[in-house]
Order: sequence, then C-alpha cells, then structure tokens
Amino acid sequence: MLFRTRALALGVAIALLPAPATHAKSASRTLTLSQALSRAVASSPSLAAADREIGAASGRAMQSAVFPNPELAFELDNAFGSRSKRNLDAAETTIQISQLFELGGKRDARMAVAAAEGDAARWERAATRLQVLAEAAEAFARTLGAQRRVAELEDQVDDLDRLTPLLQRRVEAGASSSAEISRGRLATETTRVELAKARAAFQSARRELAVLIGETAPSFAAVGGDLSRIGAPPSFDGLMARALQTPQLTRFTAVMAQRRALLAAARAKAVPDITAGVAWRRYEEDRSNAALVSLSVPLPLFDRNEGGVIEAQQTLAKTDAERAASRNALTVLVGRAYEALRGSYEEARLTRGNVLPVAREAYDSIRSGYAEGRYTLLELLEARAALSEASLKEIDALVSFHASLASLEGLTGSALVLSRRDK
Repeated sequence: MLFRTRALALGVAIALLPAPATHAKSASRTLTLSQALSRAVASSPSLAAADREIGAASGRAMQSAVFPNPELAFELDNAFGSRSKRNLDAAETTIQISQLFELGGKRDARMAVAAAEGDAARWERAATRLQVLAEAAEAFARTLGAQRRVAELEDQVDDLDRLTPLLQRRVEAGASSSAEISRGRLATETTRVELAKARAAFQSARRELAVLIGETAPSFAAVGGDLSRIGAPPSFDGLMARALQTPQLTRFTAVMAQRRALLAAARAKAVPDITAGVAWRRYEEDRSNAALVSLSVPLPLFDRNEGGVIEAQQTLAKTDAERAASRNALTVLVGRAYEALRGSYEEARLTRGNVLPVAREAYDSIRSGYAEGRYTLLELLEARAALSEASLKEIDALVSFHASLASLEGLTGSALVLSRRDK
C-alpha cells in the first residue's frame, strides 16, 4: 500500500497530520504543521531579504536600459580682459550640447547582466524558501516528539502512582516489607525528575519553533500532529535525480548566464565610445554667429580593460567547478538524510512491531502476577522501565524519521511517496 505525504506550500511536506494535541487547552492554541509552515514563510527574514534582492535586481534591470544623459556646456571667452578685451566687447559665447554614444554593445551587455542577476536572485529565493520550509518542518517534528515524550512520562508516573495502593496492601498482608514502598516511591520520583526534564525540553523546542514562525514568545500551547505515520523511502537514485533539479543546482544556469554577460561587458568596455557635440557661438566683436560640431573619442593606448576581461574569464571558468562542488555537497546531504531516514524507519518499525508488544505483554503479565505474589517488586519495576524505554525509543525514532523526511523534501523540492509497510 502506498501513500503520498501531504504537499505543503510548493514542495516541502511531511507525514504529520493535524490531530488533537495532548496538552492543548483549546483548539485555537494548538499549532498544526500547515499553520507553522505558512507562518514560517510569511515571517522569514531570509525570504524578506531575498524578496528585496529581487526588487533591487529589477531596479538594476530598469537602470541598465537607460541611455547616457546629454551634456550641456556654456563657455565665455575673451571677456573681462584689458584693452580690446575689456568687459564683453570682444567676448565669444559658446553653448554646446554633447551626447555620448556607447559602442561595442555596452548597453546590450549591461542589460544582459542585469537580467541574469534577476534570474539568479529568483532562483536563490526559491532555494531559500525550501530551506525555510524544511527548517520549520524539522522544528515542528522535534516539538511534537518532545510533547509526546512528556505524555509518555506522565503516563509512566501515573502508572507508578497506581502501584502505591497495591504495595500498601501487600505490606499490610505481610507479603512484602515496608522497604518496597520506599523502593516504589523512589522509582516514581526518579520518573518525575525525567518528566521535569522532558517538560523543559518541550518548552525549549516550542520556543525555537515560535522563533521560526515569527513569534517572540509562543502563542500556542501545543502542537497537533501524528508522528506514527511512517513508510519506507523510495530509491536513492530517484531522490538524487530530483535533487539535481532543485534551485540549489539549477540556479547555476542563471549564474552562468550572468557571468557570460559580465565577460561580454568587460570586452565591450575595451571599445572606445564616441562623444558628439553641436554648439552655437556668438562673437560680440562683430556681432556674428557660428555653429560648431565636435567629435571626441578616447585613444585606447594604455587602458584596454585587459585585466577586467581576464577577471571575467576566470570568474566564468570557475562556474563549472562551483557547480560540481555544490553537486557533491548536495549528494552528501541527500545521502546523509536518506540513510538517517532509512535507519529511523527500520528502528521505529521494529520497535513498534517487535519490541513494544513484547515489553507490554511482559509488563502486564508481571503486574498481574505481582498482585498474586508470583513476582518481586524489582521484577515489576524492571518490566515497567523496559516498557517505558521502548516507548521512548520509538518516539526518538519517529522524530528522527520525520526530521530526516523534512530535510529530504527540502533537498529534493517535492513530497516523497513512501511505501507503507509499517503495519
């Protein structure tokens, strides 16, 4: 039997379904996974920064298309001198307008760079979004696991408390010594200590989750979900194929385009631009007018932007190496999360199917036998501790499973189809 985990917010999903929370005082104070993910996306500073970068890139794209401004110049010559050049009698007044004409495809190259920067910013934003969702899902799984751990230890304390009347009756009947009451009380208080630690861990996890969803203090009393849903992961090759299509790697297409455009811009910079001007000149001496035309171009004798071209070439050449390094790092991360998922799945499945039933059966048998005097208190407490340890191990395995699942779905950018073989 196959089941598909719930797709949440464009790709990241985990098998944690909304369910009534053990410690919720009201439904409105129970946080579900879908709520946590939507709030994490809405409040993420990293995504806000990525959105601003996209906005900045759009501004650069707009600016890259504009032409250079024309220049207006005013010149007054042969004025306020001596003798014949006194005051403005022989002055020459010139008003000139000039325009720079970019050659070598500089404007097109500049526009290509800006467009590629915008694409790269959007890919980076998509990668950041997957990371935000994965981190929130992992934090939710850890919080849900801490909450369930508290519930398990509370059940254990209640169970041990229920032993006290039974111990008292055995002591009164002379079947046990009064030391057994102290021994039972010690086991109960030791469990209470573990419960206090578990509650503190839950509060810490709750605060960490609150920060990820944009809250300075948790507004929720509990989280609602179902840790028990597990399944065998698909093949590693299939997951790796998906991971290679995620923004972590596909963004290098935009990076490559951006660096090619930068190289074209560096080469175009070596081509001199032309400045053309038209002027009107007034001669006060004979009150005549004349027109002037100017044309100027820099001589590329010293600066041909050779260093800039080399820099752009090397930056472009290192893109393949950066892509290969990112692919290797992604392969390691996917492999690590995949093995953690497989290991925690097997641990949870075997604990649930083999260890817990045996531990529960042994405890129930010894508990009923203890009331009849067939077992000692030590055997009863050991059986109860074994049952509790098995339950807590299952919880730890389930938390590891869902945290690894969230990590994998963040790395692959899609929900995983799990083979349901845990029943």
